[in-house]
Amino acid sequence: MKKVRGKYLWLVVLLPLCFLLSVSKSQAQGQKKVIQLSGIILGEDSVSGVPGVHVYVPKAGRGTTTNRVGYFSMPTLVGDEIVISAIGYQKQYYRVPDTDKENLTILVELVSDTTYLETVEIMPFPTEEIFKEAVLALNLPVDTEVNDQNLNQQLLALMLQTTPMDGALNHRYYIDNWVQYQNDRFGPRPNPLLNPFNWANFFKSLKNKQ
Repeated sequence: MKKVRGKYLWLVVLLPLCFLLSVSKSQAQGQKKVIQLSGIILGEDSVSGVPGVHVYVPKAGRGTTTNRVGYFSMPTLVGDEIVISAIGYQKQYYRVPDTDKENLTILVELVSDTTYLETVEIMPFPTEEIFKEAVLALNLPVDTEVNDQNLNQQLLALMLQTTPMDGALNHRYYIDNWVQYQNDRFGPRPNPLLNPFNWANFFKSLKNKQ
């Protein structure tokens, strides 16, 4: 009787131990290996790195961004689906393979993603009918009124006084002063009142008026 009890006692002790060992073994087999994933994200030129690229695992909520030279490094698990996305580029996907290495380095080249938007006409009127009504209601000036305003003598005189000389007028002003300076160097400046031809023309004009 004692032998039977001792036999059952050993079974009672061994069964929980076997169960614990099997559970720990299954947990060890179900655990995924951690791999440090590093890499460089390049643009289409395959020369310069792309900064600010998002590298993340959507299901796990883990991720990082590349630095100014396009480098990144983050811990991952075997089988993780890595998403690589950046503005202006197509999304890239990478699955972490089952490897014996603890560190893994990759090189990813992004492809430009060009999006063409439809043309949008921005108008201050909600509908075309309201726009037509507003155009028809405009009080457009008559061409003759515009011409009269452009030929206003006072306005033209003011523009003549305030408008600066251009390059041609400045050159002419310089040449006239230079010629006058040369004449003053070699003799007195001529007086038109002492010119007999001017007096003859003057008397002739008086006779014609009479």
